[in-house]
Amino acid sequence: MLSRWSIRTSLTMMGIILVALTVVVGVLGLSALNRASQSLDRIARGDLVAIHALDDASAYLLRSRVSLDRFNALSAAGDTEQAKKVLDRAEELYGKGNQSWQTYLDAPKNGVAQAQLDELLARRTVVMREGLEPEFAALRANDLAAYHAIADTKISPMFVAYDIAASAVVKSLQQQAVDQQASAQSNISLMTTLIIAVTVLALLLVVGVRFALRGLIVQPLADATACFERIAAGDLSESINVFSRNEIGRLFAGIKRMQDSMSTMVRAVHSSTESIDTGAREIAMGNTDLSQRTEQQAASLQETASSMEQLTGTVRQNAENARQASQLAVNASDIATRGGDVVSQVVTTMQDIATSSNKVVDIIGVIEGIAFQTNILALNAAVEAARAGEQGRGFAVVAGEVRSLAQRSASAAKEIKELIGDSVDKVQSGSTLVGRAGTTMDEIVQAVRRVTDIMGEISAASEEQSGGIEQVNRAVVQMDEVTQQNAALVEQAAAAAASLEDQTRQLQAVVNGWKVAGGAAHGSAAATRPQPAASRVTSSRSKPAAKLAQHAAVNGGAAHPATGAAATSNPSASGNHDAGAARVEPALRPKTARAASESAARPAAVSAATAGSDADWETF
Repeated sequence: MLSRWSIRTSLTMMGIILVALTVVVGVLGLSALNRASQSLDRIARGDLVAIHALDDASAYLLRSRVSLDRFNALSAAGDTEQAKKVLDRAEELYGKGNQSWQTYLDAPKNGVAQAQLDELLARRTVVMREGLEPEFAALRANDLAAYHAIADTKISPMFVAYDIAASAVVKSLQQQAVDQQASAQSNISLMTTLIIAVTVLALLLVVGVRFALRGLIVQPLADATACFERIAAGDLSESINVFSRNEIGRLFAGIKRMQDSMSTMVRAVHSSTESIDTGAREIAMGNTDLSQRTEQQAASLQETASSMEQLTGTVRQNAENARQASQLAVNASDIATRGGDVVSQVVTTMQDIATSSNKVVDIIGVIEGIAFQTNILALNAAVEAARAGEQGRGFAVVAGEVRSLAQRSASAAKEIKELIGDSVDKVQSGSTLVGRAGTTMDEIVQAVRRVTDIMGEISAASEEQSGGIEQVNRAVVQMDEVTQQNAALVEQAAAAAASLEDQTRQLQAVVNGWKVAGGAAHGSAAATRPQPAASRVTSSRSKPAAKLAQHAAVNGGAAHPATGAAATSNPSASGNHDAGAARVEPALRPKTARAASESAARPAAVSAATAGSDADWETF
């Protein structure tokens, strides 16, 4: 039944069952605890309260009766004060007895016969109304005769009857408590048995789930692992059956589809190797013819490249001469420009000197004004001193000296102003001459710059001419290199085609190692086809290398004839040749460690068949 369910559904159902059993155990435990709690609550709040209250009420009545007897004795002895205290104590005990009795009446008394309760109530009523209350009344009235009449003959039988009735009620209450405790214990035992039974059932279910999971998941996964191991070993012949519709069933269905697809692929690969082998032989023959025609084209391009090398050297020399002349003109222009800059700096300096001279003239004018004001102030001081008479004589002398100094300062400032004015005129004249010299120098600089521009244009034209010829030369050389590389690639392609033919046989050997339904996938044509000659591959690989070396020597000897440099090989050509060889070489590279590890993972029979035939091409 589980095989028709999904694994998710099966595990969910098992989990639900286990959770349900756990909930049942919890509910049973909670029910047992609830019933035990109710039983204890009934005992604690009902039976025990009634028993203790009834005992307390009886005890207080008895103690009150004893206190009354003591009061009687003290009164007879004449100790009135102590007797009063004892009477008050008896009344207090009597009141507590009534309170305990009320507590007894309020407490539930389940399980006690109503006749017993009525009997106890009647006996207490008799004791209270015909015994204690009349005794209290007689003692308060100091009627000892009435007290003795009750105490000596009536009160004792009343207490005995009351005690018998109270004992019967207490016994009934105690029996009720015992019965409730026994019932609670019985419920606990029943619940314990049920919990143990449900727990055992859960354990049995867990054991059953374990064995069910083994048949539902563990064993099918082991079978799936065995199928994968068999497929990894190359055996596709055994059929795979699907027994369920769950996830495991879908897994086996996927394995079955994978095995069917791999079987179809192995058959298709086997049928394709024949076509690949035939195409490889045709490619090898066509590449041989193409290689011969490419060699003829390469020889013609070699002659063209030599002529372009000579023309390039001549044009390069002319461009170099034009470049040197342009450089000399640029140097002359730089010198003239620096001269013009110096003259401009001289003009600026003369202008600064003229500006400073004008500022000095302004300062001298300020000094003259200060001297004039000082003279006026000294004159005013002398007038004020003359007005002061004898007291201002000394001040008048000082004012005269100050006035004399102010006049001399004004005279000196006037002379300096005249000298500065003459200097300013000369500076302006020199600045005008320097400005004319700067204008002339600017004209010289402009003329030199025009010459420099003309030489630069000549040099640029020569450079462009040289660059154009060099581009043509590089294009011819590149065409020659590409032609040589094409020849090498064609011959390498022929070698690769031969290696491809050999790899086709290896591929057939690999396919033969896989067992499919109806027998092993094999092909007799690939096994009986003769192997390609190894010498053909070797000779095809050696000829392009010799031609490339010869072409590099020719290009190197023709380079730079005008400069007389030593003949060297063309680095760009050799670099491109190396690049071409590097592009072809991976086709013939020996088998790498990765391919070796993949080969080791194949079946043993296939590895033995292909161990000695993969030196020229990586195994498929």
